[in-house]
Amino acid sequence: MTPRQPGAKLVAMTVWDGMVKVRGGEVWARDTGGDGPPLVLLHPGIGHSAIWDELVPPLAERFRVIRYDMRGYGRSPRATAPYALVDDLEAVLDHFGVRRASLVGCSMGGGTAMTLALAAPERVASMVLLCPSVPGYPWPEEPELEAEYDALKRSGAPDVRLTFALRVWAAAGADERVFALMRSSVATWEAGEFEQEDETVFERLGQVEVPSVLLVGDLDRAALVAANQEAARRIPGCELTLLPGVDHYLPLRAPELVVEAVIRHCLGRPSGSD
Repeated sequence: MTPRQPGAKLVAMTVWDGMVKVRGGEVWARDTGGDGPPLVLLHPGIGHSAIWDELVPPLAERFRVIRYDMRGYGRSPRATAPYALVDDLEAVLDHFGVRRASLVGCSMGGGTAMTLALAAPERVASMVLLCPSVPGYPWPEEPELEAEYDALKRSGAPDVRLTFALRVWAAAGADERVFALMRSSVATWEAGEFEQEDETVFERLGQVEVPSVLLVGDLDRAALVAANQEAARRIPGCELTLLPGVDHYLPLRAPELVVEAVIRHCLGRPSGSD
């Protein structure tokens, strides 16, 4: 892990964790506290907030780190009423009295970060986007993948959806952590009928005023890499980094690089708490 930089300070971890009220439900959240600038970690749809475990200690030396499990993921109960991911993010910010924060969003979390940056740019100091989903991107047809999934179903193999998801999103290999995160996520996908789609942002990315960087792995899904390259091109001033040997589990595959990118990009951005 990235060594502590000169001048960095150690902080007490986990000053608060518990349930946060959101519209029509609640989500589990954790706040490291400290007097550093607020930093919110938004997990992907192929995992939950535990995907950040290795990154939180070094980040908490410089930031007040807030993370939470989206509805139905990790420790958060499943939704029982319609909800929007961006509304839940704002509710979490409000709960912790944070007017403005830097956002680190991976995949689904990256899509939510971009949605908030367009809907309420005054609340976002900066963005670090990790292989983000891009709501509204014209996703191409993938007949080869569809044929592979159909063949897997016909084979009678157990856990077809899990096996196929690991094949698509974990090209660098499925160790115990990846397998556990994916298994829990597949169960959540099957009960996600209340989640409303993020607002379309692809055609509006040229309006993003938030300083942004984007990291994506070259082993990620080809269509996703293409979407990320186009998103970075459209976001004014966005820095794009393609990471060799990295798949969609970017926080697990390259934690040191993510920490370095966050520290370099997010420190010094104006933010605040009420």
